[in-house]
Amino acid sequence: MANDKELGDDFSYMLRMADTDIDGLKPLGTALTAVRGVGDRTAANICTITGFDPGMKAGHLDPSQQETLKEAIESYAQNVPLWMLNRQRDLESGDELHLSGQELKLTHQDDITRLRGIKCYRGVRHAGGHKVRGQRGRSNGRFGLTLGVQRKKS
Repeated sequence: MANDKELGDDFSYMLRMADTDIDGLKPLGTALTAVRGVGDRTAANICTITGFDPGMKAGHLDPSQQETLKEAIESYAQNVPLWMLNRQRDLESGDELHLSGQELKLTHQDDITRLRGIKCYRGVRHAGGHKVRGQRGRSNGRFGLTLGVQRKKS
């Protein structure tokens, strides 16, 4: 672990962005992935848009650079192609969005609640706590008290 002298006096150990605490000791490209809705590719694009080095420690950003980074996360949908967004053709508004933070979590819960309400196959699977996307459920992903193989009674 690095000393305080090596890091400097103005080093921030924790940054606050999009309602998420970001570790200042991690490289910026990795630290941004702590924000919900920002993965590796999105973090790399945000670093490219802002012009920051993805390999620098996130704690070395000064307050003005942190503000620039916050604005880049908020305006990400306007700066990238349509296929890089996580919410294309939103059901309510019809807009192309890129959700992050708490907004993404709430929207995801609303989608699952809508599927349960209309009782479609995916909604029924969500409600029962089963696999939703066609994965094998007989031998894998089990839960409950009795696990293992049942023997045939002879």
